[in-house]
Amino acid sequence: MTPERFAFFNHLIDHRQLDLTLVNDGIHKQQNLSAILRTCDAVGIARIHRVFDHRSARTFRGTAAGSHKWVDVVTHETSSEAILPLKEQGFQIVAAHLTESSVDFKAIDYTKPTAIVMGNEKFGVSDEALALCDHVVTIPMIGAVESLNVSVAAALILYEAMRQREHTEAFGVRQMGEEAAQKLLFEVTQPRLMRYCIEKKIDYPELDENGELRSPERWIAALRAQK
Repeated sequence: MTPERFAFFNHLIDHRQLDLTLVNDGIHKQQNLSAILRTCDAVGIARIHRVFDHRSARTFRGTAAGSHKWVDVVTHETSSEAILPLKEQGFQIVAAHLTESSVDFKAIDYTKPTAIVMGNEKFGVSDEALALCDHVVTIPMIGAVESLNVSVAAALILYEAMRQREHTEAFGVRQMGEEAAQKLLFEVTQPRLMRYCIEKKIDYPELDENGELRSPERWIAALRAQK
């Protein structure tokens, strides 16, 4: 681990947005799931929520391009289970769905804690989720097609959120707690050792300021003592 690479990982963590998330409300096509996850990583989202669907039960692959290492995916049984805790935490819930009351997606203030709900490719956001939303948005279109691919629509909304947040102090100021940050740093910088710790059910060792193990001899001695 070079100091430059470790600094790069710290830079990524400093830009993680804990108060911006996405709720996948039944999206099941693998290429869409992976593309959305990749975009979430690109705009600094640290965690997204997925409402369980047997067609999307597999791990994100393909175009995710390693984004799963940086974006935590939490699975829920129902839309309410995913959305209600976010509302209780003060998130505004914004659904991308075409209704008579839908507004232009750029009219929303995404600098507030925000959860963006994207719906199933065929039917859109579920009635259960819509009932819990504070805003419903749509993306203006002047062409012949009736809708955009869900991953494209998610990217447009997420990049609008990032554009708005770039004018605030949202980026560059670490929102993630130190314990969580150290855990993430260890997992992305020490993948082999991470797998060993998980297999042996032992705590991760501490990293020093250069991303190397702090007191490796002491940690090895502690491992031997456990055997």
